Amino acid sequence: MFIIGLISGVLLAMLVAFIIIPKVLFIENESQYDFKQTATRITSEISANGWAMPHQYDLQMTMKKHGFEVRPVTVFSICHPGLAHQILERNKERIVASMMPCRIAIYQKADGKTYVSRMNTGLMSKLMEDKIREVMTTAGKGSERILNPIIKD
Repeated sequence: MFIIGLISGVLLAMLVAFIIIPKVLFIENESQYDFKQTATRITSEISANGWAMPHQYDLQMTMKKHGFEVRPVTVFSICHPGLAHQILERNKERIVASMMPCRIAIYQKADGKTYVSRMNTGLMSKLMEDKIREVMTTAGKGSERILNPIIKD
């Protein structure tokens, strides 16, 4: 009976890990605008909120170069230099540099609508130490301020 309970528990944990966790690690919202307007508005909001955009990736074009056709998808790497500095100036906190800068993706699905996704930094920050948690929470709120005028409620 113990073995059956153990196996059932492991299977349930795996089910949760594969089904539920991916749905809470990322946030997806429909945009109020078409793909091009969404990209333009995100770019404007980034600047208006004091953030920078070190890079923009056109994944549709990248895939096309490799012989694949996909619907429009662009990823914006965004950064708030003041927040980034708080992480990068400290040795212990630099471990999260692989998650920097923040990313916002916009893409079109088969339904023809444009969607915006990003990592759930609020949830991720809860797993981090004090300074990283503080900076990630602030960055997450900043990303949401950028997106609020663009996404549907």
